[in-house]
Amino acid sequence: MNHQLGHPSVVTALKEAIQSAEFQAITFRDYMEICLYSEPYGYYRNERTKIGKQGDFYTSSSIGSVMGEMVASFICKQLHNESPETEPVQIVEWGGGNGRMALHIMGEIKRTEPAIYARLTYTIIESSGYHRQQQRTLLEEHAQVIQFASETEWLAQPPQDQLYVLANELLDAFPIHRIRYKDLLFQESYVKWQEEGQTFQEIWRPISSQRLLDFLDRSKVQWLDGQIGEINLEAESWVSRVAERIQSGSCIIIDYGDTAEELFAPHRYNGTLMCYRKHQAQDDPFIHQGEQDMTSHVNFSSCQIAASQSGFTDCKLQTQREFLVEQGILQRLQNHYDPNPFSEVSKRNRSIRQLLLSDQMSELFKVFIASKHSLLNKKR
Repeated sequence: MNHQLGHPSVVTALKEAIQSAEFQAITFRDYMEICLYSEPYGYYRNERTKIGKQGDFYTSSSIGSVMGEMVASFICKQLHNESPETEPVQIVEWGGGNGRMALHIMGEIKRTEPAIYARLTYTIIESSGYHRQQQRTLLEEHAQVIQFASETEWLAQPPQDQLYVLANELLDAFPIHRIRYKDLLFQESYVKWQEEGQTFQEIWRPISSQRLLDFLDRSKVQWLDGQIGEINLEAESWVSRVAERIQSGSCIIIDYGDTAEELFAPHRYNGTLMCYRKHQAQDDPFIHQGEQDMTSHVNFSSCQIAASQSGFTDCKLQTQREFLVEQGILQRLQNHYDPNPFSEVSKRNRSIRQLLLSDQMSELFKVFIASKHSLLNKKR
């Protein structure tokens, strides 16, 4: 048996899907979905720690509470500009991980804007039972404000005013179509099982999906021969579905990614797909199924198109650094020198600097905000 194969139950699910598929091969998109989301041992479904030192990667909420405070500050500013001070406020966090971002946002609103906190409902849409349990435990002090919902329940409700939807490092983990441009034609990646080598193998076939062909038709990017890239149709659909629920408010996406021109540029010849396991990054998705994270950079150009077509009137894409500075992070740096490196002040100043200065986080990470303004609520 191949020792690099992942969780036996995920491997079995993949082999079954491949055996029942036409050509005995499934699209890379379906392969990635099974690796990450199959029950109960897919990467995002199993009970292993994923975030932090014991896990596979860090998120911005692992670096202190500053990111959550800045998101809270953005939402409170919007509310002061736009809305009557009696209406209910909804924040919806999609895929809340271990709950730390929610803790930091609610803590900041409670501390600085008790009147807004008093009319706040914070909904977490979390499909993993393991993470939901972590969130309940961590967020006990906000139990009266918090609710949990499934995606289906939440999307079925009517549109609401003063609704803020937050996706922090969510879209990069949606299953993607892997595309290659070869001999003047676009092909799609499929995955088959090789019995003799006991391995999963990538093969390339002509694209059959009309949505993918339409996407490539629209895109103005020139590909090089042999170049590989990812198309995340799910991210576009997600933005459109969320838009239907927001009568006024914003959709806030924090993730690493870029515009289409950058993502399909020649220096991205092999695409942006990466796998993370125990803080080691590598680019082979055909090993450790269910035991490694798989992600690709978010195409913010396609999010922006989807947002504009879905009725969002203002769309803004910034680097994480620009967003943090605009929300007042520099005022939070405490200037007095503290000789104790473990004091709260020192720890906080360090986490602010890390969010602002570490090349990887501050420039690679973007904040995309799409907003709708309620005509009824505009303050005269």
